Amino acid sequence: MSSNGSDSGKVRLDRWLWAARFFKTRAQAKSAIEGGKVHINQQGDSSRQNRPKVSKEIAIGDMLTIRRGDLPETVLVKGLAEKRGSAKVAATLFEETPQSIEAREAERARRGMERLGLQVPSSRPSKNARRALRKLKQEGEGD
Repeated sequence: MSSNGSDSGKVRLDRWLWAARFFKTRAQAKSAIEGGKVHINQQGDSSRQNRPKVSKEIAIGDMLTIRRGDLPETVLVKGLAEKRGSAKVAATLFEETPQSIEAREAERARRGMERLGLQVPSSRPSKNARRALRKLKQEGEGD
């Protein structure tokens, strides 16, 4: 097998994650794969036997689920690269799914509301809480 991924049509998973700029180093990509943060083609319930190996080769058309932080990103592999290039080149290597983008935006909006002190209640407000809300609204209208 040749060392260039474009000849064989496949690239090692850790090299691709590094080249696509999901991780700053190959070592970080390796530890994420070994830690169960990366799954290929929805093969990712949390059991150890379904985790891909660092040396697993991916091809164009594979679906990757990558967890960095709170939410996983689901991306479709559009191109292959073994060497890290510019950010513009890295952006052409994958395409994030619309569902993944929506989930990320919803989570970002929720976190923004929580930072402002607005938490979405888990249940209906009590009678006392409703009265407090009504009083707060009436004070706000008087200004």
